[in-house]
Amino acid sequence: MKKILLLGDSIRIGYDKSVRLSLEGVAEVVFPEENCRFASYLLRYFHEYLNTLAHGKADIICWNAGLWDCLRLFEEEPHTPVEHYTFMIERICRRIKKLCPDARVIFSTSTTVQSEKMDKDFKRYNEEIAAYNEAALSVVKQYGFEVCDLFTVSQGLSDAAHSDPVHYYTPEGTEAFTKALLSHLAPILGEKEILYREVIHVKAPVGI
Repeated sequence: MKKILLLGDSIRIGYDKSVRLSLEGVAEVVFPEENCRFASYLLRYFHEYLNTLAHGKADIICWNAGLWDCLRLFEEEPHTPVEHYTFMIERICRRIKKLCPDARVIFSTSTTVQSEKMDKDFKRYNEEIAAYNEAALSVVKQYGFEVCDLFTVSQGLSDAAHSDPVHYYTPEGTEAFTKALLSHLAPILGEKEILYREVIHVKAPVGI
């Protein structure tokens, strides 16, 4: 049975359990309970997340990072300047290739937010999210990683899909993101179709 390591911020936390349940009996899906936060945090802890798998080996790695990086606190510049974000994404790619040279890798883009409903001291803008996604894609594609475009998926969702201005802890959001990732995983796992099974995340998001 193939082992899948699923990493990312609290958007990932909203669909990881549905991915695991949907793949029950098909693949082993492992993910940390914690939020993987910004790109430099994911880089620092990647090997520790990897070591939660037997023999520290993953067949498939699915990951995202970006929403923490483009966050603007107190009307200041983004937490991680886009140039440094690009640098950190490249380091994550190198780390993955170094520790998991044979793994199939899927990078998920960051999702849209409802900026107009966010406080001015805790703000994200969709235009900047798109720019950070573009920066990340310019790197991950060079490494041959697949892309799960959750940004575009999120653009097609209704306002009711939001559980708050950032998250999608709802049936509509959870199903859309889970199915998007499953569509990439199915051919890798040799499955024509994977039955979607839902688990709605109900805990409050932490730190994002």
